[in-house]
Amino acid sequence: MRYVNKAIPKTDGMALTSGKGLYTDDLAPRDCLVVKVLRSPYAFARIKSIRKETASRVTGIACILTWEDVPKIRYTLAGQSYPEPSPYDRYILDQVVRYVGDPVAIVAGRDEASVDKAMRMIQVKYEVLEPVIDFEKALDNPSVIHPESDYHTNFNIGGDPSRNLVSSGCESDGDVEAALAGCDVVVDRTYYTKANAQAMMETFSTYTWLDQTGRLNVTSSTQVPFHCRRIIAHALGLPQGAVRVTKPRIGGGFGAKQTLVSELFPALVTLRTGRPAKIVYTRREVFQASNSRHQMRVHVRVGAMRDGTIKAVDMHALSNAGAYGEHASTTVGLVGHKNIPLYAKDAAFRFTYEVVYTNTMAAGAYRGYGATQGCFAMESAVNELAAQLGMDPAQLRLKNLPQQGMNMPAYYNEPLSSSCLPQCIQRGMEMIGWAEKYPSVRVDDRHVRGVGMAITMQGSGISAVDTATVTIKLNDDGFYTLMIGATDMGTGCDTILAQMAAEVLECPMEWISVAPIDTDYSPYDTGSYASSTTYVTGTAVVKACTELVEKITSEGARRLGIHPERARFDGQVVYDHTNPDTRITLAKLGQDSVVGPGSQWLTATASHCSPTSPPPLMAGFAEVEADLETGEVKVVDYVGVVDCGTVVNKNLARIQAEGGIAQGIGMALFEDVCYDGRGMMANNSFLQYKIPSRTDLPQIRVEFEESYEPNGPFGAKSIGEVVINTPAPAVAHAIRNATGVQVRDLPITAEKLVLGMAQNREETV
Repeated sequence: MRYVNKAIPKTDGMALTSGKGLYTDDLAPRDCLVVKVLRSPYAFARIKSIRKETASRVTGIACILTWEDVPKIRYTLAGQSYPEPSPYDRYILDQVVRYVGDPVAIVAGRDEASVDKAMRMIQVKYEVLEPVIDFEKALDNPSVIHPESDYHTNFNIGGDPSRNLVSSGCESDGDVEAALAGCDVVVDRTYYTKANAQAMMETFSTYTWLDQTGRLNVTSSTQVPFHCRRIIAHALGLPQGAVRVTKPRIGGGFGAKQTLVSELFPALVTLRTGRPAKIVYTRREVFQASNSRHQMRVHVRVGAMRDGTIKAVDMHALSNAGAYGEHASTTVGLVGHKNIPLYAKDAAFRFTYEVVYTNTMAAGAYRGYGATQGCFAMESAVNELAAQLGMDPAQLRLKNLPQQGMNMPAYYNEPLSSSCLPQCIQRGMEMIGWAEKYPSVRVDDRHVRGVGMAITMQGSGISAVDTATVTIKLNDDGFYTLMIGATDMGTGCDTILAQMAAEVLECPMEWISVAPIDTDYSPYDTGSYASSTTYVTGTAVVKACTELVEKITSEGARRLGIHPERARFDGQVVYDHTNPDTRITLAKLGQDSVVGPGSQWLTATASHCSPTSPPPLMAGFAEVEADLETGEVKVVDYVGVVDCGTVVNKNLARIQAEGGIAQGIGMALFEDVCYDGRGMMANNSFLQYKIPSRTDLPQIRVEFEESYEPNGPFGAKSIGEVVINTPAPAVAHAIRNATGVQVRDLPITAEKLVLGMAQNREETV
């Protein structure tokens, strides 16, 4: 292949590194209104009154909107395919505030200073209610967070808001209790993961204006332009045709921008005033008033025979949705669906879950989307099972893995159509030096190095749901415009999709121009989430380009006056294969197709919705060095070996893997969203919320074991999310092997290790 499976530089790499990328705030005019939001200081309260008269008289203030001024339409902010599975439990502004940071009033003015002055002058009286902060105490709590009568779900997700229950469910196969009773060894453990902030570089930002026809135009840093249009229209009571959404360059998202956060506030201001308006979130607002990963408690029981054959897997997840239910029912599903299948080849399984409301910031989508939390629990339990069995944990996994071609009952009964996971494990063992280092090596009197491992799987889009449409057109000088609806948020999907197009069209990549995203002109795409772009949108690209090749060949034959069966297209010319001198260049064909009699604009459109979601697979290996006196731990080496099918772009795939592993190490050791008893977030800036810097990270080594996925474009599967899952359990395993302390609640801190080592010493006395 000429372009696919090659290390192609990002098409916009030089522009980004030289500061030429244009983001939402760069596009907003200087004279547009500045929008800010006054937010609740209480976790749970009812607004008794708002006095805004004095604030409204501040020079430069255009409008101040409260709960009495906005549409009373329930909606969800979750950017998911319709009908959304998330509950409609929000108003744009509500008389009841449900977390510290919930919007109370929208203030718009000519500049930031006037808006800040007006916000200080708004007087709000609250009736403070008893908040629910601890998610383990939320179910059937006397404080009901959503008692409203117009609460709505599009279909049954097992929720009961009167109990603070957003969603619940159960999936099983076989008699789990009987299987556990027949096992020689059963591990029964409970694991906790915290909410994590996505910490993308660009904060949430939106710019809105009315065009000459009165339509609402929205430019926003969003991963989901088409979902964004639908949600904005619904929440504002507008037809979708009255809203247009464009997406410029995005400075990262990691799932946070799959949820609408900033869009509705300036949209309301523009509709009220007729003037352009923009909002740019502060970093504090991102931490305190957007969305995060779901906090979870996961209870795991795994039973096996003495020879290591796993016979039963039982998982129960309790998930904290926060104040609103965006992504609540779908995120928790991946806890089981993306972890149990790796061990349910010969096992009975059961997966149950409950998602609850609390008076903390709403959770949402974050890379891994529930699979990450489940992976920490499941892989930690398997490592503990291996210890009880006295088996090498790598060999235990190799013994129980599903085989290629098998159906996986715990994964929607989909087949494992491609897998190099055994090779990933074996290659990772070689790279980390497993045979020499497992379980640990003493460095000196104080320091021990331990190694640990984990495996994982994810998906490639949402089967039978995610849909992508692509249009490719030949222009009048022989170059192509590739029109997509998928959003490049720094992942490089524009480059990857252009590679696929160039491969099919047999042309230089410079001939492929990827059009910017505009819901008026771009073909429909569900958006960049669920690891769908390479697999789903990529297949649509291949389909559309293949069709265009056929059209070019046919039109070239017509213009050459030969039978289509004699025509060939080599990416540059259409020629008669029986007489190669009879030819027409692509540039000439492009010109002729738009000018003169008989002209036929050459374009092709194709859609794709996959009936399956083939899982990418990964094995991760960590080496840590622990100080046995202070409990300080540093990851000194991390090896990730990934099966994402055919690697479309080896540069971008490696960067995806390295970045995901870095985020996973942050989840394991550093990141710790905390609330006090009043519901105030204790770490709402980078001064308090620690993510790993380059000096905190080890050498991250990534390799690929390429399977061939028959349902993917050029044999490709996804890579975006699978890479974040293994670090937390692998690091926890390595720390246990170094210190003897099994930490089951993240993050793993020096304090937890010192206390754990002290307890271990007491137990051995």
